[in-house]
Amino acid sequence: MDLKACSSLFCQLPGGRRGKHVKTPLLQRKGNQSNLGCGIPPTEEPLLAAFLLEAFSPTRPFSAPGVEAYMTLRGTPSGLSDLPWSRSLPDPSGARAKLSPHHGYGCELMFSRPQPPLTSLPAVFLFAAECGGCGPGYKSPLEAMKGPWEEIVYLPCIYRNTGVKKPDYLATVDVDPKSKTYCQVIHRLPMPNVNDELHHTGWNACSSCFGDTTKKRNRLILPSLISSRIYVVDTGTDPRAPRLYKTVEPVDVYWKCNLAHPHTTHCLGSGEILISTMGDPSGNGKGGFILLDGETFEVKGNWEKGAKVPSLGYDFWYQPRHNVLMSTEWGVPKCLAGGFNPADLEKGCYGGNINVWDWTTHELIQTINVEDNSIPLEIRFLHDPDAAEGFIGCALTSAIHRFYKTKDGTWAAEKVIQVPSKKVKGWLLPDMPGLITDILISLDDRFLYFSNWLHGDIRQYDISNTREPKLVGQVFLGGSIVKGGPVTVIQDEELDCQPDPFIIKGKRVQGGPQMIQLSLDGKRLYVTNSLYSGWDKQFYPDMVKEGSVMLQIDVDTTKGGLKANKLFLVDFGKEPEGPALAHEIRYPGGDTTSDIWV
Repeated sequence: MDLKACSSLFCQLPGGRRGKHVKTPLLQRKGNQSNLGCGIPPTEEPLLAAFLLEAFSPTRPFSAPGVEAYMTLRGTPSGLSDLPWSRSLPDPSGARAKLSPHHGYGCELMFSRPQPPLTSLPAVFLFAAECGGCGPGYKSPLEAMKGPWEEIVYLPCIYRNTGVKKPDYLATVDVDPKSKTYCQVIHRLPMPNVNDELHHTGWNACSSCFGDTTKKRNRLILPSLISSRIYVVDTGTDPRAPRLYKTVEPVDVYWKCNLAHPHTTHCLGSGEILISTMGDPSGNGKGGFILLDGETFEVKGNWEKGAKVPSLGYDFWYQPRHNVLMSTEWGVPKCLAGGFNPADLEKGCYGGNINVWDWTTHELIQTINVEDNSIPLEIRFLHDPDAAEGFIGCALTSAIHRFYKTKDGTWAAEKVIQVPSKKVKGWLLPDMPGLITDILISLDDRFLYFSNWLHGDIRQYDISNTREPKLVGQVFLGGSIVKGGPVTVIQDEELDCQPDPFIIKGKRVQGGPQMIQLSLDGKRLYVTNSLYSGWDKQFYPDMVKEGSVMLQIDVDTTKGGLKANKLFLVDFGKEPEGPALAHEIRYPGGDTTSDIWV
């Protein structure tokens, strides 16, 4: 049997009778690395209690006692017989097995469960040929967890409010520990204009398009929070050196949508691109949505329909299985542009609602008030597309709320985590909130992470019980309450003393942890510390002078726990054009906050 020609395998285990078939894609190629795994559903656990994982050479016959195999032949990729394979045994339940070749070919594997169920049988895996039936991303969140170790990441870097009269740029950072340029910015793509305020980014295609082989994840969308330009960046031609592909000018957004201040980008299963907004062209609040064509990137118009439009906007997440899109509220753009003024709270400049939209009709159908002036920012559904719940982080009240679908089909929210404010002297207000600015959920829906930008810590919660999250990890990375700073804590419900300044590789980190991104396997958490240039300048002026940083946190995924990797530092204070403010982190192959499974 020529292994070079094998593209799929049907395996009949001893027993002679065919039961239910399980068919699953096993391998996806990402760059020069590939992951190969087979997930057996719990209902199929009797299929195998132990796996025999073997790699065969072209001269070795495919056989095992009592096992019948049928192969589909397709193609003859070269070099397959020379691939080195790693072997591993799964847990005794037989729930999952995994093989990881160094170079990638893909196939499909179909099991037939014997009757009666057998509990300890060998199965033989044989893999070859290239898989051509997959679109961008991963079939499921659990399949994504088997994805490759991240090698590079993209970050928008901002010069607005820093005194550097240069355009914002997209930085490509090497995060591969084996690389000679580890922890270095290896490429910078400057935008054509100044004072854009790049902020969040998103993809032209993601796992929502997994079943569409015509789609590719090769364009990164960069909306500008201040100028309202939308940049489209080509990351497919050379992922390590992205290039500008197209610029959508503000006038197109203004005239076609009467919207401005674009924020969050998500790709849709239709191939279109949806971008939430915070306001209108005059700087007033308006929570609408811009719809872009996924091929031409032309503005198609507004996604929302009907007379009701929220007065504020910010982030959003959607889940077609529950016919819902949910959006959040930060504040009125012209109020928050220069910084935070507590007096604006009484003027209705800041939000407190989750806005619920009908996914099919695009109409606003419900508003959930979590708390006035709470500033609900990032919203995350659980990654399991069947799950009708998720979490939202409220910045000013420093609370995490769980949102969920009720029995009558409406949606509700309940507070499940509260970070106590600290009584302080030497600060803007007598009570300092943690200011939760970013949250994310691990791909297996087991852990919730969030950053307290002012208090200076990142927290990890076990959310196995979503109604009662359990704190299992915490690490301090700077913030406003460190020892020796201008702020004195006079009453603290959580800490016995103020934390020490965070110093790494001889550098004292200014600012507090802000944007976070988790590796696909859940074991590494990346952190940057710029929130928004106007607020950075107000709350952390030393960070604006010295530049922001990117850090890496090692994550204990067994018992929980967070620990800073003292060997990892990307210092944006040493950039060629001057100190820059790095913001959101994106992986070329998708990540926990870019991809939605439908």
